[in-house]
Order: sequence, then structure tokens, then C-alpha cells
Amino acid sequence: MFDITKIARPNILKLEPYRCARDDYKVGILLDANENTHGPSVPDLTDNETALELNRYPDPHQEQLKQQICDFRNSEASLSSASVKIPTVAGQKVPLNVSNLCLGVGSDESIDALIRCIVAPGKEKMLICPPTYGMYSICAVVNDVEIVKVPLDLETFQIQPDLILDQLEKDLSIKLVYITSPGNPTAVQIKPVLLEELLNKVQQSTWNGLIVVDEAYVDFCEVGSSVSVLVNKFPNLVVLQTLSKAFGLAGIRLGICFSTPEVSRLLNSMKYPYNISNLTSSVALRATSKDALVKMRQRVDLIKEQRQIVVDELAKLPGVGRNIGGLDSNFVLMEILNKEGEPDNEIANKVYLTLAEQRNVVVRFRGKELGCKGCLRITIGTKEENETLITQLKEVLQEVRK
Repeated sequence: MFDITKIARPNILKLEPYRCARDDYKVGILLDANENTHGPSVPDLTDNETALELNRYPDPHQEQLKQQICDFRNSEASLSSASVKIPTVAGQKVPLNVSNLCLGVGSDESIDALIRCIVAPGKEKMLICPPTYGMYSICAVVNDVEIVKVPLDLETFQIQPDLILDQLEKDLSIKLVYITSPGNPTAVQIKPVLLEELLNKVQQSTWNGLIVVDEAYVDFCEVGSSVSVLVNKFPNLVVLQTLSKAFGLAGIRLGICFSTPEVSRLLNSMKYPYNISNLTSSVALRATSKDALVKMRQRVDLIKEQRQIVVDELAKLPGVGRNIGGLDSNFVLMEILNKEGEPDNEIANKVYLTLAEQRNVVVRFRGKELGCKGCLRITIGTKEENETLITQLKEVLQEVRK
């Protein structure tokens, strides 16, 4: 049986969160937080910027924003077409609520916070499923945490629940499992049924830890496929999301962490009290309004249309092999071939460098990732950007493969 008090670091369990001025009073003549009451010394602030009271510390709890995010995910899980439904516990539906959320500066803050909360430096471990997002390993090194690897099935880029469970039961010092869905660089959504299989098996095992599902790209999947709504069913599940991708808001650095209220309470106690700025929360509130969500879905549909066009056009180019990944994100993972028709890291890297340095078109070389030999990761851009990519790539391939 999962018990957060048995896996969280003792110092974190004892932590008393910092109590800031805005926890007590929010209105009146506020002379309690040592703010500059004369306002910002910035000329020509817009009316909107002035209304944000940038001289004041931001709301440390962001409950209105959290509620809008919950409403969004709950509404999707309530659709008849949703593949992941709001769970029923003891005969009652248990939707997401504000107590399930902790907000961070992008998903990266939550990735790091979970490690600091759960994994004892130099003693305990975390598990990843390569090929996967590189920040997990970086955060592990920074926190002096050993990494255990259970690769994805390299034919399908799906997780292998039995292999993961076997490793967890053999090594109880593993406290966190990071799974990316859709994967980066794979662009493959991990099937929710596989995630539920793993979560169910873990609950019946001797292992006690957290399964973290990173859903940064989930809104490019079918609507209603986020497993975030399952955190109240599976107490050892944590789900990470961001406004950087489908919402087009990488610049505001807003990450979302869904978990049980018990886990969320620890993460909120650990975070810096004013980590979400007034500017970020203002934009995020507008981005998660009903009208903005409709526009986000329209943009996502446009990206999906362009993605298929790009894949079709790339398939016509001599020197481009398979799309070895999926179609569940805003990028594709394409093989670059040598003259013998084999995926080739040297050729792929030359193509990448030539495109960036001579043609002003920048993609990512991913050939050193497990199972990604000779691959470039290509983000889907605007129609005009995609057309330029195809034209320039065709010419560069002809030069490099002579």
C-alpha cells in the first residue's frame, strides 16, 4: 500500500512552509511585505501592466488559475469520447480539485522538486525509460541520485510494465519512475492502458514510490487522453504538464503538477513562495479561459494538418527514411540515410549542422539517443516554415550524400 510518509525524505515531512505576507491579508494599506509602494520605476507601462500591480508580490497560491486548469481537464475527461475518465472511488466520482495541484516554473521545477522531496541523495535511486527527456538525468546528477534504466520497447516506443515492475521489486531503493507520454524524442503517446497496468501492478507489489508521467505534449493527442484525472484513483501517480507546447506559451514558464493532496501539500511546502509571477498568472488565466481553449484546439488541429503534410513531403526526399516515432506531438523523428540506405549518424549530423549554419533552418540531431540512430527531430512550424524546411533539406541532402 502506497504511503507518502514512508518515502518522502524525513526533513521534507517536517518542513513548515514559509508563511508570507499575502497569506494573511490581501487588501488595505499593505505595509507588511517591504514592497515599494510607489510602484515600478518603468516608464510607459501599459494599462494592463499597471493593473497587475507589479510592485506587489504575486499570489502564492494561485487558486483561481488552478481551478481553471482543473475545470479544463475534468471537462475533457467527461466527454463521451474520452479514453481516460474521471475515476469513481467508493461509488463517487472524484474529479480534480485545487488541492491536487502545484504550479512551477515550467515542468522542470517539478521534476527537480520531486527528486528533492522523495529521493535521498547518494542513497536512493530513480528510474527512467530511454529514449526520454534529458532533464531527468541532469536533475538526478545535480541531486546526487543514481539512475536506473529500463528502455522503452524500441519497436513501438511503449513502456514495458513487467520489466519496470521487475526492476522495482528487485531494487526497493528506487523511489521515482519518470515516464514521458507522449515521448520526447519519440512523439509516441504511452497507451493509457499500459500506464494503468503498471499502476495497478505497483499497488499490489512490495515497492513503494511514485510513478511520474510527463505529459508536456499531451494536447497533441486525442482530446480526453490525459491521465492527470487519475491521480485521485492511484495515490502513487504524479502527472506533469506545461503551457509551453500546445498553448504556445513557452515564454511564461508555467508548469503544472497533478498529484494526491498529500503529495501536493509537500510540493507546495517546498516551493518558493512567489514562484509564479503576476505576469505569468495573468497570461495563464487568459490562456485557460473557455474562449482561449477553443483557440488552442484550433491551433493544435492546424499543427496536426501541417504535420501530416510534412511527413508526406519528407517521405518523397531521397535520403530520408522512416518516421520511426509517432504522430502524437508537434514534432516528428525522421531517419536520415546514407547512400547505402542505412540510418547514419555522421550524415544526419552533417545535415543538421549544414541546415543550421548555412540555410538558417534549425532542427535537432537525436542520433545518439537509444534507438534513434541517424535521426533528426523536426518541429512542425507554420506552412511557410515547413515549405522552407522541405526545400532546404532536399538541397542539403543532395550536397551531403554526394
